[in-house]
Amino acid sequence: METRADKTTNPILVIAATAVVVFSAVGIAAFMGWIPTSTSGTSDSAKVATVQQAAKPAAKPQPAPARVAAAAPAKRKCPECAVVESVREIETAGQATGLGAVGGAVVGGVVGHQVGGGRGKDLATVVGAVGGAVAGNQIEKKAKSTKTYEITIRMEDGTTRVVSEPNPPVWKPGEKVKFISGKLQSNA
Repeated sequence: METRADKTTNPILVIAATAVVVFSAVGIAAFMGWIPTSTSGTSDSAKVATVQQAAKPAAKPQPAPARVAAAAPAKRKCPECAVVESVREIETAGQATGLGAVGGAVVGGVVGHQVGGGRGKDLATVVGAVGGAVAGNQIEKKAKSTKTYEITIRMEDGTTRVVSEPNPPVWKPGEKVKFISGKLQSNA
């Protein structure tokens, strides 16, 4: 035996669902800017007052209302003021002239010649000379290397600059400085 229930939707439920759909659609349209807003640059009462003043005969001008200064003091403009962001040491390898390689090859050959005997001695001499040449070249580059220091500063306008100095700087990150004629100065 099959019972069939006649299901009809309650009219209040249909009205509530329709209201939710319409309310959501209006909210989305307002959020997306599809519906013009009720705010404008001037209110209706301001427009009426402007029309009434225009209709009056010319009278002595009314003083403009004084503006109240902001609570915070105005920040001074300083185009050369900056803050140190970072200090880096940069080591630049020197140029090898070949003297280091020659000296290293001689020393390596002499030391290699002291190892082994017979054909092993000859092989050790060659390996010592090649190894000494490579090591001597690297030692010469290291000896002729130079150190510079890069100081990154953030200017008051938000831009960053990198200043190179040959000597270790006295500046630390967070310090306030002035950047004048390509040089950093204290801003104490």
